Amino acid sequence: MLDRQSPKPLYAQLEDIVRQKIENEEWLPNHLIPSENEISKMYGVSRMTARGVITRLVHEGLLYRAQGKGTFVSVPKIVSKPLSQLGIREQLEQMGYQISTKLLNIDKGIPPARVSKELRLEKNTQVYVVERIRYIKEEPLSLHTSYIPVTFCANLEMKDMEGIQLCDILEKEYDLKIVKIVETLESSMATLEEAKMLSVKKGFPLLLLENIVYTTGELPFEYTKVLFRGDKIKLRLEYHKNINHCP
Repeated sequence: MLDRQSPKPLYAQLEDIVRQKIENEEWLPNHLIPSENEISKMYGVSRMTARGVITRLVHEGLLYRAQGKGTFVSVPKIVSKPLSQLGIREQLEQMGYQISTKLLNIDKGIPPARVSKELRLEKNTQVYVVERIRYIKEEPLSLHTSYIPVTFCANLEMKDMEGIQLCDILEKEYDLKIVKIVETLESSMATLEEAKMLSVKKGFPLLLLENIVYTTGELPFEYTKVLFRGDKIKLRLEYHKNINHCP
């Protein structure tokens, strides 16, 4: 029960209880949880408080609502390694997921100034802009936008972008060996266009992963931005510490 003598607000205590029920598997994935009215009676809080807690956890991805049916526990997020260690498609296939890729567009153009700077391009240098969307069991997972200088990969538009990973095409058909990847990760919120492609609402939480790929001589040849649905995936970072070294 909630502790009304505690300095911790009632809504925060209630949120902790719901999280614990999910973490302890008292409420299993795709399990229908009690209604907001039932929760408010069970814990002696207003329906508005119960609704606020459930809404926050829905936005976080722990719960989901089905119109006319109620609120359910979400399936746990996929745990992925950084893409610099292994491509997301390879990781998901190794986990046994059914993966598919759709090519949205491939065109030539002048990249944004920031991308041009990261790729060390001269002004007005053309790049291929490759836009793809990746699905798990036909449900959108991630949106990929890649920029590759045209000089590195003539006729890239003729390649199979849906059946073969872009990194494999660049390495095997254009001899662009990967020697270094610089990767950054931050939170983002879906724009209207991104929301439509990922089947979420505008403002939905996303993970924005950006990486710059370098070939021999530390020459950058690809800049990629990946937007993951925040309710579907989380990245696991693992480091092995040298036991003889202390910070």
